[in-house]
Amino acid sequence: MWDIWGIAFFQRYWPSTGWLWDSHWCYETQAEASNYTCLGPGKWGGSCQKDRQSPINIVTAKAEVDKKLGHFFFSGYDKKQKWTVQNNGHSVMMLLGNKASVSGGGLPARYQATQLHLHWSKWLDEGSEHSLDGERFAMEVHIVHEKEKGTSRNEKEAQDPGDEIAVLAFLVEAGPQVNEGFRPLVEALSNIPKPEMNITMAESSLLDLLPKEDKLKHYFRYLGSLTTPPCDEKVVWTVFQEPIQLHREQILAFSQKLFYDKDQKLNMAENVRPKQRRGQRTVFKSGAPGQPLPWALPALLGPTLAWLLAGFLQ
Repeated sequence: MWDIWGIAFFQRYWPSTGWLWDSHWCYETQAEASNYTCLGPGKWGGSCQKDRQSPINIVTAKAEVDKKLGHFFFSGYDKKQKWTVQNNGHSVMMLLGNKASVSGGGLPARYQATQLHLHWSKWLDEGSEHSLDGERFAMEVHIVHEKEKGTSRNEKEAQDPGDEIAVLAFLVEAGPQVNEGFRPLVEALSNIPKPEMNITMAESSLLDLLPKEDKLKHYFRYLGSLTTPPCDEKVVWTVFQEPIQLHREQILAFSQKLFYDKDQKLNMAENVRPKQRRGQRTVFKSGAPGQPLPWALPALLGPTLAWLLAGFLQ
């Protein structure tokens, strides 16, 4: 069940639920279907035709190193939860209910996690929204956060509307093994084939879904927009360089088991906004020196303390 804050957030920042704004927007694959009369990406309204839009192609060699883009600090990402997962008619969404947050990583404040959703294709090289050097991936995971009031480093940053939302984006590629961290989500898909259906997943943590912690120090940063209407230009984007690996069958399960319509005639696939112009925006890349992330500290301290204790007892 959603609390009042959660409903208010999605009404403001995630209109793909169809509750607000324009319930007739859709992806190109839906617009091309003969039984759909909806507006494809080229006809989206709101801010969607402005010049600071997302997603973009990231040219890795041209990204500027920013040494302020260091390590992230994740809170609640490692806690096992029974998340609610929903088919909202445009994607599959995990409702995170402010049980996790992120700071550091050059972000101007702490941000509360509100939801996680994905984009994908039935083709393994067309499912990501962002691309690296022109290469697209099988899927893209977005963890959406809202700026927590009172945690900005200074008053100017607190008032900046251009970074009200922080999205952590993870590219997904096909790998040789089943990703056990994604198993609860993939297994839940069979129970939510139609729009507006939801189910409680088996217990899992956000950390279970992500690459190994030492891989998360390499990422790209730019200012952009939501990738669905109304495409508000208030997002600080973090696109991680290290892909998540899922087995091919796990990836294809999303387009095979989910549908855009209640009649289950149109498989949910190609839910990807076309690439937008970067324009004059600068894309930055992290300059993290390589220290482990906070959640790895206990794992490192254990062997070290054991070694010290062994030396002491000799």
